[in-house]
Amino acid sequence: MIFLYILLYIIIAPLAGGIIVGIDRKISARMQGRYGPPLLQPFYDVIKLFNKEVLVVNKAQNFFVMFFFIFMIITGALFFTGGDVLLVIFAFTLASIFLVTGAYSTNSPYSSVGAERELLQMMAYEPMVLLTAVGFYMVSGSFNVRDIMAAPVPAVVYLPGIFLGYVFILTIKLRKSPFDLSTSHHGHQEIVKGITTEFTGATLALVEMAHWYECILLLGFIFIFFSWDSLISIPVGILACITIYFLEILIDNVFARVKWELVLKTSWIMGATFAFINIIIISII
Repeated sequence: MIFLYILLYIIIAPLAGGIIVGIDRKISARMQGRYGPPLLQPFYDVIKLFNKEVLVVNKAQNFFVMFFFIFMIITGALFFTGGDVLLVIFAFTLASIFLVTGAYSTNSPYSSVGAERELLQMMAYEPMVLLTAVGFYMVSGSFNVRDIMAAPVPAVVYLPGIFLGYVFILTIKLRKSPFDLSTSHHGHQEIVKGITTEFTGATLALVEMAHWYECILLLGFIFIFFSWDSLISIPVGILACITIYFLEILIDNVFARVKWELVLKTSWIMGATFAFINIIIISII
């Protein structure tokens, strides 16, 4: 059954992720008074990239991007088969490091700046991600996703502060304004695309598909906040994912990009304020 779940994830996750990105573009366009691209435009873009010639500065960049893509799949497979949250987070971080290393390997000043900004973003959101795992363990007694979802009460009841902190850093991971520092999913915002500047053809297509897997994984964390030992939790969790993602789209279209110093300060302050207070209260009660 585990292999079946992994196979279903490998097939369904990019399809769902691509559709979510298409909906994102459509809603963003309507918010800006435009008609927007077709719903399936992300798939058209990736197919077009696979048909283009791959131009590389050196072969190492393709190696690193390939492992970024592979580890993103492994991360999601671990999560959706009910694996250890800590192992999921470590694999997730390793995938990001492969992408950063791939950008550095091109020796392009634009890619290097994008890679440095990506590392700064990792410094901003990683503490909150680890605190999220700690919070799950404190309320369920286990790091396993399966055990967290089988709790008699949804985790968000005990972890409202950690949930707010996670939603805050979700803006960074989804690469949305005001925290889209290393690269942007909006083509009109910058001609030089930061960390992906030197990636072309199939290499860039793999990066885009990896982001689709990443999107589903991030929403999966939202889902388990609202999951408990009841079938009712499934529509509740899906509704929570839809609501939070719409909020992220709204934030993306309302706020302008900020400087990296503000990203670090606000992320750490939010984590310290909401997450630590939440953990202290749980420890007391």
